Amino acid sequence: MIKTDCHMHTAFSSDSEEPMEMMIKGAINKGLDSICFTEHMDLEFPKKYELSFVFDIDEYMNSITWLSEKYRDRIRIFKGIEIGLKPNLSDQYDRILSSYDWDFVIGSTHLVDNIDPYYGEYWEGKDEKTQIYHYFECIYKNISACNNYDSLGHLDYILRYAPSKGTDFSYNDYKDILDCILKHIIDNNKSLEINSAGYKAGLLAPNPSESIIKSYMELGGTSFTIGSDAHTSLHIAYDFDRLNKLLESLNINSYKVYAARKPETRQIITVN
Repeated sequence: MIKTDCHMHTAFSSDSEEPMEMMIKGAINKGLDSICFTEHMDLEFPKKYELSFVFDIDEYMNSITWLSEKYRDRIRIFKGIEIGLKPNLSDQYDRILSSYDWDFVIGSTHLVDNIDPYYGEYWEGKDEKTQIYHYFECIYKNISACNNYDSLGHLDYILRYAPSKGTDFSYNDYKDILDCILKHIIDNNKSLEINSAGYKAGLLAPNPSESIIKSYMELGGTSFTIGSDAHTSLHIAYDFDRLNKLLESLNINSYKVYAARKPETRQIITVN
């Protein structure tokens, strides 16, 4: 059993309307012993999408402080943030991250050439494999410029929105660039997030897919974080039972939870 969900969003993120306390109650009801709220902070997100992925950090911190006290005997609550990586934003993110006592930082790539692959415009008239490859190139460029994060978020996020939904995804088609990404996070002591929202999006795998997880391990990677990317209480720990079976098949028996930006190892409890 996986007892922690390290990737969750509330109404502090502009793509969620769920109150923070509702998410806490949902996590308790699902038997989790700790959670981390990782609200979106995508500076310079394109105005054309009419979403402002920034939030009031002071209000966020105050909310976690009083809710942590209220539920202190029932669940541990960590303070997190999901930053939208872009090379030109590295200094701004450094200032945000150094100004508050964060527990956990996810580094994610949501934009390619200022376009979100969530929207059809990214794919229109383009070769799918070329667009996926370009996304991975963008990730490598981002992590090469921005090093202030703890776990690389949903590495193949783009497959959620690809026309084929990743049904013909092959690691070998992108091996050169994916190897560069995986070696980079290993060399820089970053974790690899395993995000169960891939299942929710209709994929046959989490993000990243099994082949990427295997390659990460073959290259020497051992550090994982686990999250659902839940934006409502219904999706907390989404398909963690299914995910647990995948991890067991890969001989992954532990994951990391970050407190004060330091990793703590949690064992995955097998229930027969």
